[in-house]
Amino acid sequence: MLPADFPYFFCGLPFRAHQVGRKLNWLLAQRDIRQLIPGIYVDTRVPDTVQLRADALQLLVPADATVCGRAAAWLHGIDTTALGPDTFRPQWTFAERPSTEIHGLKVTTRAATAIELARHLPRPFALSAVDALLRSGMRAQDLEAAAARYFAPDSTSQAAQLLRLADGRAASPAESWLRLRLFDAGFPRPELQVPVEGHGRVYRLDLGYPDRPVDGRRLGLEYDSDQWHSSTRQQLRDETRRTELDALGWHIIQVRRPDLWGSYPALELAVGAFLCQHPRLPRRW
Repeated sequence: MLPADFPYFFCGLPFRAHQVGRKLNWLLAQRDIRQLIPGIYVDTRVPDTVQLRADALQLLVPADATVCGRAAAWLHGIDTTALGPDTFRPQWTFAERPSTEIHGLKVTTRAATAIELARHLPRPFALSAVDALLRSGMRAQDLEAAAARYFAPDSTSQAAQLLRLADGRAASPAESWLRLRLFDAGFPRPELQVPVEGHGRVYRLDLGYPDRPVDGRRLGLEYDSDQWHSSTRQQLRDETRRTELDALGWHIIQVRRPDLWGSYPALELAVGAFLCQHPRLPRRW
C-alpha cells in the first residue's frame, strides 16, 4: 500500500483504465486503486460518496442523457449489494423520464427508479433495491403515486406485489431477502425492527411476530452476517443475547446467508414449525 502522505492518483478523481496503461493490473493487485464501475477506477483512499459516483458516471454518460436503472439507484446512494450479485454497467436513456439532477447529472427520480428496478431486477434484488430507496429518503406516497400510473390496485404482477411489500425499515439487503422468503412461503407479514424491553434495555429484532404468540411465546428472526457475527467473541455475544430474549418469551431463529440462498427450505420449515403452518414450497428463487 502507498504511504499515507503519497499523493492521490489523479488527485483522487475517477479515471479510465487507459490512463494508467499496463500498470492497471499491478495497481489493482497492490490495492492502490479500486474499480468503481466497469472501466472506471479511483484511488482506494478516496471515500465512497455520491459526488464520487457522479464524477465516475460523468466520464461515460452523454451530457444530454438521463441516468436510469441500477446506475440511478447507485447515484441515489444505494449500495451495490442491494442491486444484484454482478457488477452493473451504467445505463442511461434519451427518452423523457421523471428526473432530477445530482451533481450535474440528470437522473431518474427515486420513485421512477424504484418502479424500473421492481419491473426488471430478479425478485430478491428488486425488493432490496426498493427497500433501500425508501430507506434513503424516498417518500412512500411518492412511490404509491408512481406505482398507480403503472399498475392497477389489484395487480398481481411481480413488480406490483413487491412495491406493496416494500418497507424502508429494512436495515440491510439481507433483511429484505429474509422478509421475501417469509412472504413467498405464505407466512403472515412480519413486523420490522421489533422492540423488546427487558433486563434494563431495549432489544431490537430484525423481524418478528409480536402479535402472534404460540403457547405464550413469540417468534423473532435475526440475520447474522459473516462480517459482524463470525468471530468467537461475536458468537458468544449473540448466544447471550438469544438466551436473554428466550427468558423474555421470544424464540429466535438465527438466519445466515446459506439459509437465504439455495433450494433447501430449512428456514421455511423452522418458521412453519413454530407458527404451526405449512410453508408454501418449493422456493421460488
